[in-house]
Amino acid sequence: MEKTVQAVYRNGVLEPLEELQLEESQQVTITVADSALGAEDPSGFFTQEEWAKAGADNITWAETQRVLSNVPGSLAETVIEQREER
Repeated sequence: MEKTVQAVYRNGVLEPLEELQLEESQQVTITVADSALGAEDPSGFFTQEEWAKAGADNITWAETQRVLSNVPGSLAETVIEQREER
């Protein structure tokens, strides 16, 4: 299982901000990313599979502009809505 969760570091311990389905004493691998980088570093917004699929896309700049011109309202709101649907 692979899952990304938010956590807080307090008194030398990482505390997940949501329930984890782990067995007592189960060992896991943790990758730490500073949340402050999130706004500048888009890599954490997508899974490895999504990045690989996007790398194979052959989309032109003109096609991108055409599609984005049809997005009503705020592009940010649209992206947030789509991510919440997942």
